[in-house]
Amino acid sequence: MNKEFVRVCYQEFDSSRLFTDAPLRFHTTFRIGGPADLLFYPQNTGEVQKIIGLAREYGEPITWLGNGSNILVRDGGIRGLVIRFSRKMAFVSCEDTDLVVGAGALLRDVASYAQENGLAGLEFACGIPGSIGGAIFMNAGAYDDEMKSVVVSVTTVSPRGEVRTYSAKELDFGYRHSIFQSCDEAICETRLHLHEDNRAQILARMEDLNQRRESKQPLAYPSAGSTFKRPPGYFAGTLIDQTGLKGLTVGGAQVSQKHAGFIINIGNATADDVQRLIAAVQKRVYAKHAVELFPELRIIGEP
Repeated sequence: MNKEFVRVCYQEFDSSRLFTDAPLRFHTTFRIGGPADLLFYPQNTGEVQKIIGLAREYGEPITWLGNGSNILVRDGGIRGLVIRFSRKMAFVSCEDTDLVVGAGALLRDVASYAQENGLAGLEFACGIPGSIGGAIFMNAGAYDDEMKSVVVSVTTVSPRGEVRTYSAKELDFGYRHSIFQSCDEAICETRLHLHEDNRAQILARMEDLNQRRESKQPLAYPSAGSTFKRPPGYFAGTLIDQTGLKGLTVGGAQVSQKHAGFIINIGNATADDVQRLIAAVQKRVYAKHAVELFPELRIIGEP
């Protein structure tokens, strides 16, 4: 990494929000990942614009990171600048039946805020361990609903530092897909449209979904959430279970005994452990069922 770039960043921004050689295992729900050359926590869109401009000036690559769920950072870490959207950009405000939300806000917190304000439509997200920005990037969903159903607009910063607002119809939402997977823009803010409902009824639905999640998913172990996308006509977890792969272990990575759709970190797993386990599952499921599984989690960084 360019030392002058690091020096200028420390000159321009609060040093308490800049970290060199930052181990990313502390910033992912998998608790796996090598170091980031430079990790930065912005507190507003203006700071995102500014540091993108500096990175462009010094030729440093940029990686965006939210709550670190649904992601596997390789053991070599990430070169260049990692911009992490966290509680520094976790604002939430209510405008009639709309919520304006910062990219760093956690889904569970936004769902709770909506419930407290008598707004329904985000209950499906109450147990998803991700941030709003990451949820939009992946069009996250659960229990037959997804972000597509509530997003009105998204404000971003482009690689050239330009602020742009996308309407919902421009976002190209699909199954675990959005336009941001190909346009490399930083999601900074979104507007969600909900609808009024009884607070107690909203809370009851959220509690029911959380109980269902806790009863079925291996929440006691670090993971990135569901490991594989749902194959057309099948459920990945069912195929893996029917192949007899529950408990299959590589190093510190294991196919969960509780839910075969999850690979979990049972103790000091490396990204290489996880990738080798993913490959083994894919090979054996295809051999038995002739169904190809594709990872839902994003794999980033250096080997």
